[in-house]
Amino acid sequence: MLTIGQIVKKYGLSRSTLIYYDKKGLLQPSGRSPANYRLYSTQDIQQLQRILMLRQTGLSLEAIQATLDKEQGHFDSILEQRLSHINQEIQMLRSQQRLIAQLLGKDIRIKARMMDKDTWVSVLEKTGLDDAGKRKWHQEFEAIAPEAHQDFLESLGIHSAEICSIRQWSKT
Repeated sequence: MLTIGQIVKKYGLSRSTLIYYDKKGLLQPSGRSPANYRLYSTQDIQQLQRILMLRQTGLSLEAIQATLDKEQGHFDSILEQRLSHINQEIQMLRSQQRLIAQLLGKDIRIKARMMDKDTWVSVLEKTGLDDAGKRKWHQEFEAIAPEAHQDFLESLGIHSAEICSIRQWSKT
């Protein structure tokens, strides 16, 4: 059995975090010492580790509570929703990044860690890919990871109509 102090040292949490988790029903200690200190069992520590892992995914405490109370299918569903939300946030941030670069009126792609379509095509050509090779590259990307292909094309700042066209001929 571990005390709050021992858990705080081992996991770098605050005492108030553990007390809050207890009040919320996320992590209730298995016992109490004669002095009424909270005592955590091995199972409690495993529960804490699950909570900490789920916090790292960006889930709210409410979502974590829901995953801990449900079966695996519900857990997977919540993580898939989180992943979808992250993908949407990334797309929104990419759009903001492009807009800021445009507003600054400078070529700050390197500083902003951005690549545009022209730069990417140049990289492909400098590696020796001709039009047939570039087409094959897109076809393989589309076949192996279609959603990632979409995300990559969007990250280059390509307009949606052109992305649709690229993905369409990549499927042939």
